[in-house]
Parts: sequence; C-alpha cells; structure tokens
Amino acid sequence: MASITQIEVGSVVSLWRYPVKSMMGEELNATEVTKGGVVGDRAYGLVDSSDGKVASAKNPRKWPQLFEFRAALADAPRPGVKAPPVRITLPDGAVVNSGQPDVQQTLSKALKCEVTLSAAPNLPKATAEEYWPDIEGLDHRDTVTDFDLPEGTFFDCAVVHLLTTATLDQLRMLYPQGRFEVRRFRPNIVVETANGERGFVENAWIGQTLVIGDTVRLSITGPCPRCVMTTLPQGDLPKDAGILRTAAQHNRANVGVYASVLQGGKVGRGDSIRLG
Repeated sequence: MASITQIEVGSVVSLWRYPVKSMMGEELNATEVTKGGVVGDRAYGLVDSSDGKVASAKNPRKWPQLFEFRAALADAPRPGVKAPPVRITLPDGAVVNSGQPDVQQTLSKALKCEVTLSAAPNLPKATAEEYWPDIEGLDHRDTVTDFDLPEGTFFDCAVVHLLTTATLDQLRMLYPQGRFEVRRFRPNIVVETANGERGFVENAWIGQTLVIGDTVRLSITGPCPRCVMTTLPQGDLPKDAGILRTAAQHNRANVGVYASVLQGGKVGRGDSIRLG
C-alpha cells in the first residue's frame, strides 16, 4: 500500500531491456529489478579483439552498424543466475545464438571487425570510446574520449535509466521537426506523468526516492547526459543532430535520469510511481 506521505508522479507506460550493449533491445510487459538493474539488461557486450575496448554506439565512426542489430534473450532471465543465451538478429535478417560455436566469427564478419561476445560477470574493468559531435553545450566537441564502465558490467554509468513522457513532449514542442521517440534514448522505464505535468519533470526527482508498485524503491542519483547515440538513424528514424542539439540548448544535454536500486522486486506496465 502507498504511504499517505508518498506523492504520485505517474505510472509505468513501458519497460525495456537491452541484452547486448548498444544493440536494439526488447520491450517487456513486466520484469524483475534487482540491485543490478533490470534482470538481463546489458547482460552481454562485444569486445574488440584488437584493443580490448567494449563496442559502443557512442563511437559510431568505429561502430556504425550496431543499431542495425537486435538482441533478445532466449529464455526469461532470473535474478542471481547466469543470463540465458541471447539471440541476435543481424542486419541481413539472419539470426545467431550465443551458444553457437561460430557465433564470434559470424558477428565479426557482420561487423567487419574481430569481436568477442562476452557476458558481463566475466568482464574485468573495461573501457569504451565516445565520439562527441560538434554541438555547443557538450563537454567536448568533435573529439573521441575513453570512459570506464562500472566494474563487472556493460553499463555506461547507472544500472537503471528512467524517462518521462513529459520530457519527450517538451522536446517535441521545442523542436517539432525532430522525432523524439523512446527508442532514441534507450530507457529501462518510461513514466507516463500524472496530472498533465509538463516540462523536464524528472529533474526535480534527483536526490529523492521513487517507489514503483508494491516493493521497488529507486534512488534517483542524477541526470542522464546524452550523447551522439540519440542522433543516429535506427529503423525508420533518420539521423538528426537536432535531437541532441535541442537537449543541449534547453536541458544541459540531459534527457531522463539515472537511478540505483534500494529495494528490488517486480515491475509491470501500469504500476503506480510515487515519490516518497
């Protein structure tokens, strides 16, 4: 039961996990959330055999095709258990399973780069690259930088990423030509805001606790700074630097917020979300 001190801010409108870092993921009706985030999220990643860096669409000059791959777990993942095999649909429509003996060769051929498909628990501290486009308001411009991933994971930063429909609506109003769709921003939890709230509402949640459904409690740790990935084409979405430029001009290049998990549990579409 919700406490009388909790303030309803919205409800879960969609849930997502991305079994392989920087590939398209899968939408869920319900999921389990643990201290490690949405179970099965970023369970796998590709590691460049030449330099040991993790493949990331944050550097599209090196990895221009990653958004053309789609990943889905072969079975339902369970907390505390090794992730199930992952099925990867290649750009040409062929499907490869992580359990196949030729999976590394198949992925390397498709990416035109020798890679290894790796499971996160086996990963020591790793590094990835990020290309910063020439857009005013970003920390760097027209350069590539390295960043460290949290040890033993394929996350860029935090284990949970939330985004509100109010923020998407605000961005659409500021740049009507742009297609601000959820898939550009790769959140885990999309929140439909209550009471017609408008603007970048999740900014006000930073430093507070969010309660989802009956048991899940998240600590909102900070804003989610955006990168070139939001501008890349995927499916029928066109390449559009205006997506990131709009966020940089109006919200310090942030879209959504990051969270850590204080208490895990099950989350489903339609669950209420409260501050408290």
